[in-house]
Amino acid sequence: MLFLTIFTETMNKDRKILVTGGAGFIGSHTVVSLIESGFTPIIIDDFRNSEKFILDRINQITALHPIAYEFDCADQNKLREVFTEHEIGGIIHFAADKAVGESVKLPLKYYENNIQSLVSLLKIAIEFKVPDFVFSSSCTVYGEPDKVPVDENAPIGFTASPYGYTKQVCERICRDTAYAYSNLKITLLRYFNPIGAHPSGLIGELPLGVPNNLVPFVTQTAAGIRDQLTVFGNDYPTVDGTCVRDYIHVCDLADAHVAALNPSKEEGGVNIFNVGTGLGSSVLEVVRTFEKVNNLSVNHKIGERREGDAAAVFADNSKISSELGWKPKYTLSDALAHAWTWQKQLNEK
Repeated sequence: MLFLTIFTETMNKDRKILVTGGAGFIGSHTVVSLIESGFTPIIIDDFRNSEKFILDRINQITALHPIAYEFDCADQNKLREVFTEHEIGGIIHFAADKAVGESVKLPLKYYENNIQSLVSLLKIAIEFKVPDFVFSSSCTVYGEPDKVPVDENAPIGFTASPYGYTKQVCERICRDTAYAYSNLKITLLRYFNPIGAHPSGLIGELPLGVPNNLVPFVTQTAAGIRDQLTVFGNDYPTVDGTCVRDYIHVCDLADAHVAALNPSKEEGGVNIFNVGTGLGSSVLEVVRTFEKVNNLSVNHKIGERREGDAAAVFADNSKISSELGWKPKYTLSDALAHAWTWQKQLNEK
């Protein structure tokens, strides 16, 4: 086990929260939110989809350097060492492979990593009597919903990718575990389309290779890294013919994870919350808003539809708002301005 950093600063140590994948896009922002909320985050990351310099960036933002361990969180022996060394009061589990296209080509990689890491963590959580477990799920579990906005009672739908199916399987594992072990509270956060970056521009989305998500492809096209953005289809039954999605600022999403550490259930069980803005934005609206707020043009063309893309998917977020008091603070314009600040910083790095 490689112990990367030593935490020496004094802070509120009421609860240590284990964050798997804590150097990743959503994980790093959640670590910042945890620190700002008085928690002590403990990061586990094998850095297969992240970079170690992010730990220094967290330090620059918070003036605190988080404890970080480098290993695969499916390794129960190494997990046990961490839990023996620290009294962990909660777990936020991000670590997973997440590229939809890659999951189709390499399904066994996704089934092994995404499912095994969850099983290992739940076993350790039970062994060490951790009270709270927050699982990073996705609106992918709904498949192609019959109606929008989508609420938490919508049926689990067919998902075409192994990635999406692992989220459905992992949710079932969480529900079965919470039923069998009544002292463990598990919260499933089904989030929609995370975008943006920390307002400082010090941390943000860091795709390896060609981006799978819209906004990093937009920023890389604006930066000249990509020649052209392809908009997949403009004949959907939407306001401008392009797909509509719910784009949530990553800092708002991070705050939702902190709020989920104290769910409304006082005893064990499962809480399920959508995390989205409750508003849908089309692909072309995202592109045009990015151009407007950053005074740039993005070279783009209209291509053919992609198989499996739903016309419109956005959240009903009333449950998380009423039960956890969470509301998004940032607008689409904010997120796209912050994403460009992050991209410019990367260009200079």
